Amino acid sequence: MTSDYALKLAAELESASRLRTAQFLVTQRPWLDLYGINVRPVAPFGSASRKPFVDEALIHRSLPDELLFEIFSRMTPYTLGRASCVCRKWKYTIRNPVFWRNACLKAWQLNGVAENYKILQSNYDGSWRKMWLLRPRLRSDGLYVSRNTYIRAGVAEWKITNPVHIVCYFRYLRFYPSGRFLYKNSSQKVKDVAKCMNFRTSKVDCVFSGRYGLSEDKVEAALLYPGLRPTVWRIRLRLRGTTAGANNRMDLLSLVTSGVNDNEVSGPDEDILGLVEGWQEDETHNPDVPAVSHKKGLTPFVFVPFDEVETSVLNLPVDKMDYFVPG
Repeated sequence: MTSDYALKLAAELESASRLRTAQFLVTQRPWLDLYGINVRPVAPFGSASRKPFVDEALIHRSLPDELLFEIFSRMTPYTLGRASCVCRKWKYTIRNPVFWRNACLKAWQLNGVAENYKILQSNYDGSWRKMWLLRPRLRSDGLYVSRNTYIRAGVAEWKITNPVHIVCYFRYLRFYPSGRFLYKNSSQKVKDVAKCMNFRTSKVDCVFSGRYGLSEDKVEAALLYPGLRPTVWRIRLRLRGTTAGANNRMDLLSLVTSGVNDNEVSGPDEDILGLVEGWQEDETHNPDVPAVSHKKGLTPFVFVPFDEVETSVLNLPVDKMDYFVPG
């Protein structure tokens, strides 16, 4: 017969076993009570975190953020890129999409505001800065220069062998965001031509103006050579860059000159590109001026910013640089 003490001890052991099982299943986690509560860590005594942050740069202490923003808004995109390398504050300030939106709308103003916004959302995830870096565009802060050389045999009297001359000439292009461009073919160096590549130049400088169009990375331009027999100069180029967003190279795909009737054009300021749109490469509208597709002088164009025209290697004479590789 079982005693009352044994029955009581068995019941206590069973309850204790159940308690241990419950404690194992429901573990106490006091840190769960801290969820949703922002606890500020305490910095060690004497550390820099205990002291209030004060920008030690004099320009940041004396220049308000509003004035700094105004200065950045007047900079060109390439100057903004250099300024972003100064410090962390300038880097994050320059990432403001307002700066890049203005630059993009100006660079692709021919497409219109609505079309640019559509391209922004569909191709560049709504980032103006990404659009500026990845979308092909023509630069207007300098000149595109094509350096061409050829060998011409000379004549020397009283000598057995004839001398050989290396002739060097340049093609210059300057594009404007409005859809107009300037062209000059000359043997003058870059530093001398940069002064006259504007719309205020005189006809003595032989600078001609025309119209261009940009479709993705393809550029098509045309201008009218005035004279007794008006000649249309047509050129097709492919835009590329040595780095992302550089757009500093243009491959010359074709160069064609052809004739045009006098009644088709009224002057050099007419939209000649719209007139020759759809013409074949060998098409001419004046039998006295046949269409000629030029196969020489098609060296790729290299972009030279205006602040580098004095120091560019393209100013070197042929005796120091007989051939130039654009890259």
